[in-house]
Amino acid sequence: MMNSVKLSLLAGVVIFSLAACNKKDSPVTVVPFQKVDSLKVSFSATSPYTFFSFKNDAVVANSDSATTNWDFGLHFTTFIVNSFASGPGNAGAILQTSTYESAGIAPANGYAYDTTSSKKAIKDGSWYNYNPSTHSFSPKAGQVFFFRTADNKYVKFELLAVDYEPFTGYVPVTLIYRFRYTYQPNGSKNF
Repeated sequence: MMNSVKLSLLAGVVIFSLAACNKKDSPVTVVPFQKVDSLKVSFSATSPYTFFSFKNDAVVANSDSATTNWDFGLHFTTFIVNSFASGPGNAGAILQTSTYESAGIAPANGYAYDTTSSKKAIKDGSWYNYNPSTHSFSPKAGQVFFFRTADNKYVKFELLAVDYEPFTGYVPVTLIYRFRYTYQPNGSKNF
């Protein structure tokens, strides 16, 4: 009798399992992650880069600079991307003339890399206007970055503003970069 109960239970489990295998599961839709954010960067010429991860939407510790945990870094007005001379990742960047809304597809190729410590993917001065009378700079209008991240995902990115954190004295201490971006966690190039 005990064997027939076990056999009946086993048969029920097998039938249930087979029925579950025939179910058509609806595909999981991965939604791009959209964010408006800010990043505080030291104004000091001797400070280290501030690293950022699109995947984690977070600043990354300087102790992780030799990992693929970050995608880009900022030091005053200089960008680096996690590739070649700047890190072990596969990050690259393209700066395009476009509006954020109309930039719909990330390019398949043409991404620039940090090939040497002096040849960066994003050329210093290419993305901002400098005002010598106020000693300030602002992002150029109508420019959108496409990033390929350190782990081969895609991001559409726009700098909105660069401000000084309130300070006393003659020299600011901290810059605040304000930006928005859309991160594609599934590797899609469509935005």
